Amino acid sequence: MKYSKATDYALHTMVLLGEKHQEPPISVVELTESQNISPTYLSKILTKLSKEGLVKATSGTNGGYSIRNDWEMISFLDIIQAIEGKQSIFECYVHDNPKCVVKKIMFEAEYLMENYLKNQRLDAAVRQKRAVFG
Repeated sequence: MKYSKATDYALHTMVLLGEKHQEPPISVVELTESQNISPTYLSKILTKLSKEGLVKATSGTNGGYSIRNDWEMISFLDIIQAIEGKQSIFECYVHDNPKCVVKKIMFEAEYLMENYLKNQRLDAAVRQKRAVFG
């Protein structure tokens, strides 16, 4: 199973914004420096995150991006779905039989993965990062 590069960048950006949640908005350029990504590409990712209400965009000379106030409640699944969408990652093309064994197994695996990611909160990732990197 593979997620896009955009999801990888979104997850890392959200952890960084979580770390700096009490600071003023952070510019796109500052956010790109730690990830070696183009500002244009990250801007597109941030636009998706903003549309889903995960980040706030502030315009002007001191503008940039900040994480929403209740950022501790954001899950990894929220971030992934903001970038990848909410559609199922598996689609059964053989037939649409509800008793299909393959479909049942794949949907159950997806359900378990989604529940795991739903329980992985951004604040826990920020705490883990601080514990590892100081």
